[in-house]
Amino acid sequence: MTTDPSCLFCKIVAGELPSTLVHEDERTVAFRDLHPAAPTHVLVVPRDHHADLAAVSAADPGLVADLVAAAVEVARKEGLDGGHRLVVNTGADGGQTVFHVHLHVLGGGPITGLAG
Repeated sequence: MTTDPSCLFCKIVAGELPSTLVHEDERTVAFRDLHPAAPTHVLVVPRDHHADLAAVSAADPGLVADLVAAAVEVARKEGLDGGHRLVVNTGADGGQTVFHVHLHVLGGGPITGLAG
């Protein structure tokens, strides 16, 4: 497994920092966001460290599919039957603040602010 010892999400995956786990499998971990932007806000991360979506899609395209499948499972477990949004911020200009690729699963009520 590839990790970065200074990465916040690598530390969460390793159990070195506390989190509220929602889902985990052999390739992904999902946990509640500490600063939720919606009633349900869960982050889905790969166990392996990849800085952003471009890096993971170049290194392991199958992992991108695993991340999306985990996000769909999180939405099901969280009861987001009315709908949900998946967001991936890539790069500083794209709003990424933790440089370990992650999907935001947002839901639990109407989501406004971005065109669909």
